[in-house]
Amino acid sequence: MIPRLVRHPVWQVRDPGQGGGTAVLLVPGFGVGDWSLSPLRTWLAARGYRPETSHTGLNLGCTTVLLHRLERRLDVLAASTGGRVVVLGQSRGGWLGRLAAVRRPDLVRALVMLAAPVLDPLGARPGSVRAARSLARLAALGVRGVLDDDCFAGECYRTNRALLAARLPDDVPGVSVYSRHDTVAPWQLCQDPCAEGVEVTSSHVTMGLDPDVYTAVDSRLRTWARDPR
Repeated sequence: MIPRLVRHPVWQVRDPGQGGGTAVLLVPGFGVGDWSLSPLRTWLAARGYRPETSHTGLNLGCTTVLLHRLERRLDVLAASTGGRVVVLGQSRGGWLGRLAAVRRPDLVRALVMLAAPVLDPLGARPGSVRAARSLARLAALGVRGVLDDDCFAGECYRTNRALLAARLPDDVPGVSVYSRHDTVAPWQLCQDPCAEGVEVTSSHVTMGLDPDVYTAVDSRLRTWARDPR
């Protein structure tokens, strides 16, 4: 995927003044770190955006804890740039970004979700859910910083499930990128009724390297950068 991406016009044609310093917060998926979105960070920086990492580690922790961490990060970025922040998240990072957009529309300019099963995060393929539930068992044994049972069935789950079902604020446009070839997050669960749907053909893990994703994101970022209110 990388050779195809770097040969594509969407990567090679650059306009350093395009982004005008608009901050873009990149939020990785479950079990991977900020490094997984490095190509997007490089691409954004070359076009005049200000890409920033999420500081959420491997995104293995409690949903509410990660959400509060994201909100603090957004607060800092909005204050330092003087404008709201575009949030771009993959998989779990996408629906964490959606939670932040619903709770803090004063900080979020727009939202891009890549392969994010916002309609039911627990509806991901069985292997992914088993991996997540194994973390809850570790939490029960005293391991800190990972998902626990409250994120699956307790108050944490109920609160954040309701937030995911809430409408995106009218002034926070959303884009949901999905693929029918996704073997982790069923594409039907990525159909956010409040977001514009964009279909691509990449797999779940290679979506951040798909030129079609960059092309779709490029045109929308241009619009948001021209009107950062």
